[in-house]
Amino acid sequence: MSNGVAFVTGSSRGIGRATALALSGAGYAIIVGSPELEKNEEVAGEIRAAGGEAVTMNLDLTSVESIKESFGKVLKEKGRIDVLVNNAGITKDGLAVRMKQEDWNLVLQINLNGAFTAIQQVLPSMLRNRWGRIVNISSVVGQAGSAGQANYAASKAGIIGLTKALAQEVASRNITVNAVAPGYIQTDMTAVLPEEVKAKILAAVPLQRMGKPEDIANAVKFLVSEDAAYITGQVLAVNGGMYM
Repeated sequence: MSNGVAFVTGSSRGIGRATALALSGAGYAIIVGSPELEKNEEVAGEIRAAGGEAVTMNLDLTSVESIKESFGKVLKEKGRIDVLVNNAGITKDGLAVRMKQEDWNLVLQINLNGAFTAIQQVLPSMLRNRWGRIVNISSVVGQAGSAGQANYAASKAGIIGLTKALAQEVASRNITVNAVAPGYIQTDMTAVLPEEVKAKILAAVPLQRMGKPEDIANAVKFLVSEDAAYITGQVLAVNGGMYM
């Protein structure tokens, strides 16, 4: 018997993949949700090969219909979603003075609106069951800002506000809502940065290394565990000390 059902958005790679594997190791049946269908199946295969339980969902966070459909299917088949990890996120960097409206809209739509719509799908069953764990992945950029990332910073700061407001709304039903704010993590998103940018960022990290996706996954695993039952409305920064 699994501990319950955990839905991880954007779990086809990077932090999402690491989180899906970590929560599977903690006994959860995993829903691997992203629009990258082949990669979803690869991650689900990894989980099953390790003795875990996983199903995949074609989840497009730009579409409210897709979100409702994906979560609706899971709730129909599994009867519950105990843990939601809002991990999916994109960047469309550019200076604010000439940022395209569509680049602003798309980043907010996926990173913030998508997370909120996902939360709305899981809350009714969590409230009924009087138990739930929601972990939203923010970013050090949502705390400290970053030139050329006004849209991303706004979306990730929005995640922090959403986390705190929601934590107050649902605490009486034994549902905790927390955020994890990763720093500079080795993922496909950071791999594309020019070497001089990477060097500059690393110089600002006291631990003098990039984080690994597993560093974030372990923080999420802690926050959904009973060890963290008295923690809600918090932002756990996992950034090597680059922002304190």
